[in-house]
Amino acid sequence: MSIRLLITGGTFDKEYDLLNGKLYFTDTHVDEILKRGRNTTDVSTRTLMMVDSLEMTDEDRELIVSQCIKCDEEKIIITHGTDTMVETALELKAAGIDKTIVLTGAMIPYTFGSSDGLYNMGSAMAFVQTLPNGVYIAMNGKYYAADNVQKNKKTGYFEVLK
Repeated sequence: MSIRLLITGGTFDKEYDLLNGKLYFTDTHVDEILKRGRNTTDVSTRTLMMVDSLEMTDEDRELIVSQCIKCDEEKIIITHGTDTMVETALELKAAGIDKTIVLTGAMIPYTFGSSDGLYNMGSAMAFVQTLPNGVYIAMNGKYYAADNVQKNKKTGYFEVLK
């Protein structure tokens, strides 16, 4: 079973500039995360963009949807910023793609050392291999259906809609 891993940026891949105190992008950390997690599954990665999800455009989401449709793999993981992850998940669901698609991200950049990104990636790897076709969000050891989840901006956790 081969997994396609699409990279879009988000906190997962941000770096910290010590001089100006801002976060920025250079390159993805996904390959390092997979290596550090001792991944043994067949994964094909592709970087689509490196953006903060708050700056993601409709065209960016269209690219994500089209890449999910076009790729040969039936199992897809998308790294994504958490602020608009639900929006992208709903776009993917609306596209009616008959594959298992799992979006994941991080609240703390991987380079900080205390990031939740490694754990979230491991969870997404397990969920994408075991869940039926559909679109899901995997964060903090849980998975959520795309149309029944929200990010709680007060707690920083994802939760089912009430």
